[in-house]
Amino acid sequence: MLETRATVVAINNQRASVLVNQVSGCEQCNGQGCGSSKVAQLFCSPAAVFEVINQLNAKVGDEVLVVVQDGALLRGISVLYLLPIATLVLGASAASYWLSDEFWVALGATLGLMLGFVGVKVVARHLHPKQPYIQSII
Repeated sequence: MLETRATVVAINNQRASVLVNQVSGCEQCNGQGCGSSKVAQLFCSPAAVFEVINQLNAKVGDEVLVVVQDGALLRGISVLYLLPIATLVLGASAASYWLSDEFWVALGATLGLMLGFVGVKVVARHLHPKQPYIQSII
């Protein structure tokens, strides 16, 4: 299981909103040495808030450990990357089979890619309530 530290920022019934405490690099020098913290500030996204199952009855301000289900990261990456690539190839292949002009093949690939992005959004909406990626806090 993947685990990370987070702070509870809100409570809603049996769920808690947690702010993930992001760290960068080795942090042995508190950002004074090699400069990895400066690079992380440039390229890393801001801290994210997630909703998790509050089985600890944690209160606002508590520091907790967030647990992500085994395989959740791989499933998310598979949907996010493989579906658009597969639809791009299918769109280009279909256009190449029926139409020999390169313009139509490029258009088929573009339409396939856009269809893949829509598919990612649909799959994410469909799976999110049934299989939350972030399971609980411990």
